[in-house]
Amino acid sequence: MTALTSMMALPALAQGVVQNTALKEGGATATSPDGKLRVTVTVDGDGRPHYAVARNGKPLIEPSRLGFLLTDAPKLERRFAIESQATSSADSTWEQPWGEWKTIRDRHTEFRVRLKESTALARVMDVVFRIFDEGVGFRYEFPDQPNLKHANIADELTEFGLAGNGTAWWIPAGEWNRYEYLYNRTPISEVGQAHTPITVKLEDGTHVAFHEAALVDYSGMWLRRVTGTRFKAQLSPGAGPAKVVKQGPFITPWRTMVIADDAAGLYTGSRMTLNLNEPNKLGDVSWVKPGKFVGVWWNMIKGKWSWARGPQHGATTANVKRYIDFAGANGIPGVLVEGWNVGWDGDWFGNGTEMNFSGPTEDFDAKALAAYARSKGTALVGHHETGGSASHYDKQLDTAFAWSAAHGQKVVKTGYVADAGQIGRVDPDGSEHREWHDGQWMSNHHLRVVLAAARHKISVDPHEPIKDTGLRRTYPNWLAREGARGQEYMAWQGKNPPEHEANLVFTRMLSGPMDFTPGILSLKGEKDSDIPSTIAKQLAQYVVIYSPVQMAADEPEVYAKLMDAFQFIKDVPVDWADTRILNGEVGDYVTIARKDRNSADWYLGSVGDEQARNLEVTLDFLDPGKTYTAQIYRDAPDTRFDSDTRHKYVIETRKVKRGDKLMLALAPGGGQAIRFAAK
Repeated sequence: MTALTSMMALPALAQGVVQNTALKEGGATATSPDGKLRVTVTVDGDGRPHYAVARNGKPLIEPSRLGFLLTDAPKLERRFAIESQATSSADSTWEQPWGEWKTIRDRHTEFRVRLKESTALARVMDVVFRIFDEGVGFRYEFPDQPNLKHANIADELTEFGLAGNGTAWWIPAGEWNRYEYLYNRTPISEVGQAHTPITVKLEDGTHVAFHEAALVDYSGMWLRRVTGTRFKAQLSPGAGPAKVVKQGPFITPWRTMVIADDAAGLYTGSRMTLNLNEPNKLGDVSWVKPGKFVGVWWNMIKGKWSWARGPQHGATTANVKRYIDFAGANGIPGVLVEGWNVGWDGDWFGNGTEMNFSGPTEDFDAKALAAYARSKGTALVGHHETGGSASHYDKQLDTAFAWSAAHGQKVVKTGYVADAGQIGRVDPDGSEHREWHDGQWMSNHHLRVVLAAARHKISVDPHEPIKDTGLRRTYPNWLAREGARGQEYMAWQGKNPPEHEANLVFTRMLSGPMDFTPGILSLKGEKDSDIPSTIAKQLAQYVVIYSPVQMAADEPEVYAKLMDAFQFIKDVPVDWADTRILNGEVGDYVTIARKDRNSADWYLGSVGDEQARNLEVTLDFLDPGKTYTAQIYRDAPDTRFDSDTRHKYVIETRKVKRGDKLMLALAPGGGQAIRFAAK
């Protein structure tokens, strides 16, 4: 058992009374606490195990295969029998140290089915389901046994056979640009190979989002459509013949299905992912501090400055001081600096072996800047770009984070800029390999980074990451990550379309926080190109696209000219007590209200697509008995994302209380942001 595997010990059964029940004709079965979801496990005439899910008595997931292909042993798929089943119940609440909801309820039925081969090998695997009212998660658990001391897994045989067609929103998996694609909207029956989360809407209106939870010491799961509306788990490759190598006993990540009547239900139901992860293992995490930051970044993205040394070098002492002055004057606790260290000169893309994560360039006075930031009430946010050379970073982890801590940094943004399948791995014997960003080796690498950072009381925000599967519960210093097309694409050709944020909320955001880098109020990218957005929409992104570390990504000089709009960026929190999804359709529009964890104030963000929309919302989320001042930042009546009017906005105030109604007028490509300030 590896060290990382041992941290994920086999769990005891959930709280509650365990019932070992006799097998009924037709297989083993259990239901969600509210009785609406039913999971059934059966074995066919060839001994192939299958599971199925029904909702309200109607098939949702038709009988779907379970099992594994191994590289050096017979597959785990035929000649199985159900040996036993057991059910138990759990109902508890727990508190997040930070997040979208302060308190989360974990209410589920655990359903454990033991499958045993009738062959001479007599191998055993448990399939463990946790059935929530909001969906289903299941994983495989392999107990200690003589004929499965280790497993070289070629692939999973796990299937998800949807019982009907509908619409799917998905991005391709196994392609060069990792997760950074625009979302396809196709019939379910036309999906290719997709990353998770993948969201579908069936013809009867039922919404399902497929993903995974607790991805530890294992390859990330893609979904490949095999026929019709049937999908198969496809594990991300590794450098060796086996995609996953495990020593027994072991467990897999949870395969998850969030199930809801509508898109809004998917978002709230995605808390299930956190419930399928283990509680905090870091102990006291009072040092983990969510917050906003500005940064020496956007000017590089749009080509004005460079990461490399030279006349356009961005990370100079003088430039950083300007950002520190702006952050300090506006109560922003962080200043990101990219390109501060030795290693950026030359071709570092996919080859970051010259990166020195404790070696600043000669024009970046690290000690003086750390002291200057401290004097202004802010701190530098570190940046560790590996250029995909992950083993090179592994060698420097402790020295790098020790250096960051010594310079007052509480958060470090990491990066893995390399094409998919081109992560640089070097083994102790000196042999070189190429890994995928979401393979087993990188799954373990990211945990090594998180744990090394925790030893120095530093939080991390990876870009070009492995996807979020809820491990922020177990390791609360894993604050956010990228893992999708963010705001940076607005600087370049092929910009994100107006529907992009409304796609992200009900796809990528179901997995967890995203460092989207909002707030480009200039609405200008490289070569002074126009960004297809509105200022009100840029403000709304701070509520709609959740992250505990939010960037005010534009230049300080831009904000200085628009301080009335910038006021919302100053005010909006990054840590919430409650979240409500007021309305939404995947890829069309969404409105989200969130309550500040540290005051009685509420905030609302609403974004749409290329169409103008009028959305009525009822303020039934506001606290009873309070009067609020609604500070409204909205598009002007003639604002459009695709004309010179994109810069127009209106700021107004009105008194409101619980139960009042507001009409949100979203311009084409626009949005609306509101602060509800409590009296």
